[in-house]
Amino acid sequence: MITETGPRTTASPQQTRPATSRGGIQLLVLALGFVMASLDTGIMNVAANDLRARLGLTMSGLTWVVDGYVLAFAALLLLAGSLAKRFGARRIYLVGLAVFTAASLLGAAAPDGGVLVAARFAQGAGAALFMPSSLSLLMNAFPEPARRTKVLGIWSAIVSTSVGLAPTIGGLLVGTLGWRSIFLVNLPIGIAGLLLTRRVIAAVPARRSALGGTGHVLGLLALGALSYALIEGPAEGWAAPDVLGALALAVLAAAGFLVRERTTGTPILPVALFADSRFSAANVVGFLFNFAFYGALFVLGLFLQNARGASPVTAGLQMLPAVLVIPVGNMLYARIGQRIGNRAALAASLALSAAGYALLFLLLAPGLPYAVIAVVLAVTNIGSGVASPAMTGVLMEAAGREHADIGSATLNANRQVGSLVGIAGMGAVLTGADGGFQGAGHAFALTAVALAAAAVVGWLGIRGRA
Repeated sequence: MITETGPRTTASPQQTRPATSRGGIQLLVLALGFVMASLDTGIMNVAANDLRARLGLTMSGLTWVVDGYVLAFAALLLLAGSLAKRFGARRIYLVGLAVFTAASLLGAAAPDGGVLVAARFAQGAGAALFMPSSLSLLMNAFPEPARRTKVLGIWSAIVSTSVGLAPTIGGLLVGTLGWRSIFLVNLPIGIAGLLLTRRVIAAVPARRSALGGTGHVLGLLALGALSYALIEGPAEGWAAPDVLGALALAVLAAAGFLVRERTTGTPILPVALFADSRFSAANVVGFLFNFAFYGALFVLGLFLQNARGASPVTAGLQMLPAVLVIPVGNMLYARIGQRIGNRAALAASLALSAAGYALLFLLLAPGLPYAVIAVVLAVTNIGSGVASPAMTGVLMEAAGREHADIGSATLNANRQVGSLVGIAGMGAVLTGADGGFQGAGHAFALTAVALAAAAVVGWLGIRGRA
């Protein structure tokens, strides 16, 4: 072992360059899992109609193919965070990558809808394992606050770019190579992630602790039942017995989870996290942000095709300004996050996004040029690009290195539930208003309200340590 025997000296550029280069490789490797999952989600939305035709799926079957991933992902995130804490974040990250990659191969070879649904559930389980672990490994690889702020912005930009390009990539893959290629594209990314992670990412020491099995089962039941109700409700009717039963189970399981957390000696989330207003605020903001963002994207795709008469390919291209500017916001956060603080960055960016959707609601009319819609959405989603890493930064500050695994799992679970509720809620709004311009206007107004509420929660709830 080499020890320091003399006075410290300033490192030369030649000495610092390898460390900087290694840091860049670490950042890229830890983004691979998120990129793979983000591409898969966006591509699946584009490929849905082709899947339905090729495999003879019913609308219910297609819904499970598209949303089964989200269900498994949201339901297992809390457990994944605890597993990362107990067995080590790098080990769980590698297991998650392996599961996701194997499930992608199964999806590519699926002979029918049943196998494809199973593959999607497995993909969701794999993503649940590697996503919270990746944030913990990122925090461990970049412990300096100033550098971590910059890295969070770059990391979010990489992921956001993949989200923005996913519809275009999906259209090209399905149009040239067929639907099976949307799963095969994950294989080289997953294999590269597995090999590089073992080489360049340091292991985080495991911390032996109780898994809290009962709590995780209750949490899984609550999220799983809620997801089932949200997926099946629009098709079967909200008053259908199984939908009402799922909602009742979700309420009972959630109540049981809260009771257990308050009374057990081994809570899934340490009590100290709940006592910190920053942690609570970040989770509320995460739910509202995903409710608004993914609900609005769902509405936008339908609005461009149904109300404005765009083809699927044209609609996908017209959505690019709304998503490709998000990395601009991520990079803006990397420059201003440390300077003005996460609280101001989060509240201001959410307020900007809320104002954009409110303006779109006021302007929306049959004669409104597409260019106006594109500009408003582009400016609006710059705010979204700042808000996402800012809320992650708030949560990481509140959770600290000790609770980074379970803290990030909680935020991701809240955000996924927000996505499910947002898409279901926006769908209900569109149905009630018979779609078209009126339905889209109502949905954008609801989006503005959700984002404004998130801005208020962020400003009032993030006031330093409780």
